[in-house]
Amino acid sequence: MVSLGLMMLVLAAALQIARARDPDGRYANSPLKEWFDGLRSGKGPCCSDADGSAVSDVDWESKDGHYRVRLDGAWVDVPDEAVVTEPNRVGRAMVWPIKSYMGVTIRCFMPGSMT
Repeated sequence: MVSLGLMMLVLAAALQIARARDPDGRYANSPLKEWFDGLRSGKGPCCSDADGSAVSDVDWESKDGHYRVRLDGAWVDVPDEAVVTEPNRVGRAMVWPIKSYMGVTIRCFMPGSMT
């Protein structure tokens, strides 16, 4: 029973990693690919631009020095350690959510310029 549970956990992790990559290669030649691949928050690497999602200006905000982002119609607080602190080279806000059976957590969040 324990080995079955461990096998299911490994399979779930492998599927997440496979899904998190760039299966059709659309980002392989992006001039920002290397920069995206190196992005990190206090929670670790953000992965790549294929993993992140652009966020419209109306779907994120800053209040009292903290961020929150609207995902699937619900506001989610961004943990301070998930904020990418280096300059945003794409201009728009981006979020790297992790969705699980326990809900949504934010791996990385990069604020945009709000222009």
